[in-house]
Amino acid sequence: MRHGQGTLGGVVWAGLVAMAVVMPSQQASAQLAYQTGQNISPAFEGWEANEDGSFSMVFGYMNRNWLEQLDVPVGAENNISPGPADQGQPTHFLQRRNRYVFKVRVPADFGDQELVWTLTTQGITQAAYGTLKLDYKLDYNVIASETGALSIGISTEESRANRPPTVSVVGDPVRTTQVGEQVTLVARVIDDGLPSVRRRPARPPSDETPRLSATQLRPPSRFTVEKVIGLHLSWFVMRGDSDVMFDPPQIKTWEDTRTGANSPWSPLFSMPEPPENGEWTVQVTFDEPGTYVLRGRADDGGLYGDTDVRITVTPATAFE
Repeated sequence: MRHGQGTLGGVVWAGLVAMAVVMPSQQASAQLAYQTGQNISPAFEGWEANEDGSFSMVFGYMNRNWLEQLDVPVGAENNISPGPADQGQPTHFLQRRNRYVFKVRVPADFGDQELVWTLTTQGITQAAYGTLKLDYKLDYNVIASETGALSIGISTEESRANRPPTVSVVGDPVRTTQVGEQVTLVARVIDDGLPSVRRRPARPPSDETPRLSATQLRPPSRFTVEKVIGLHLSWFVMRGDSDVMFDPPQIKTWEDTRTGANSPWSPLFSMPEPPENGEWTVQVTFDEPGTYVLRGRADDGGLYGDTDVRITVTPATAFE
């Protein structure tokens, strides 16, 4: 089935919520709540027009697992066509829904061609088809709505004025380290202060019983995910097939909707205050040698900006 935004069991992404509503609840739960062993569906998110007349095709994915992360090297099981197989797609896949993960630039005369990302996981092959059809044109309100900062169809003066944060690495974006050695990453983030942050009140001391507001106790009333607004910077593994430890632990970039998760989509999550100097520091440690691409995502709650660091990790030095 050809589609614009990937499929889940043969159903277009836009119809995911409707599918879950129509299906019996137990069957829907079985379809959507696996911990491990499930495949990944690539998703075409839409396209953006560039100032030079070219276009950027934007892709993400749905990893059906809540716990299992998968690694798929570029090649027969992870490729993009037409053109070279490697066009910047991830080879390391985080859990659940990951939106707007990477972009592929196509020329101004791309016309009615399709850019196809084909991915094989758990023995299942699925493809996402990128097209320049007008229905898939992205703008800032669409992105904010899809990620949960706005309800579907909502547009405000503030959301229309918001622009994505910009992020850059302080220092060399290409580095070498060894297993077990800490690497310090500093990212400088510049943002326009929009959308306005509505911070939740501080939690009571630990010896007091938390009191939840009526709003917090009310069941969700929207069909899309809901996201806590606030500027933050998160690093995650884009490429590399071994554990990477971040200190401090990074706010999740995938839609973890479980209460208590370190995720903007988690109920009761409170966004930390950003550093006053706009520079975010994290220590990174690797367990295994290899070449890793780490992506830093600056997110203001509605829009995002990315930067990458490539790190070659060598075996730990043996001391006699």
